[in-house]
Amino acid sequence: MLIEQPPKIFRILYPSALWRMDPNVKAVYLTFDDGPIPRVTPWVLDLLDKYNIKATFFMVGDNIRKYHEEFEMVKERGHKLGNHTFNHIKGFEYSMEKYLENAEKANEYLHTDLFRPPHGHMTPSQYYILRKKYKIVMWDLVTRDYSKKRNGVQVFENVKKYVRNGSIITFHDSVKSEKNMMYALPRSIDWLLENGYEFKLL
Repeated sequence: MLIEQPPKIFRILYPSALWRMDPNVKAVYLTFDDGPIPRVTPWVLDLLDKYNIKATFFMVGDNIRKYHEEFEMVKERGHKLGNHTFNHIKGFEYSMEKYLENAEKANEYLHTDLFRPPHGHMTPSQYYILRKKYKIVMWDLVTRDYSKKRNGVQVFENVKKYVRNGSIITFHDSVKSEKNMMYALPRSIDWLLENGYEFKLL
């Protein structure tokens, strides 16, 4: 649970970050990390089109550089863009200067005011500086679709177990998440709709 739905004590580390939307509204907010890639991102986009759902894609700058066509597809379909650094780096392992430089390199492609740190890792000083330019978006429910210790059924169960009003839900359009995500995402969407949740855009 510390990962799937971070406790309050973890959330206060980044107090002005966005962890959850209005708890009084029965709505959820889909987000996707680590793309874009040709093997997975177009599949996600087609599925979202099927349900007329808009999501936020927190993208890795180097993937945009390599897969610009998929990047343009996300924009053309009306989804929101977020910065996930250029090389998907952990803030704790980099100096302030190098981390900010990597984020800005990604934003040369993205031109966004949303930022999500890879792995949720930022030093207090990195967070303080980044929040001056970006809205820091974390999550209320991370599905763990990337985990080799989980299968698609378990990822789907995570959604059903931890979702609540205002949840910012994180999936990953990446190769390591492909199998679990492709199983869990359509089932999660169906289940959430059946249970009265509306899908909104951040």
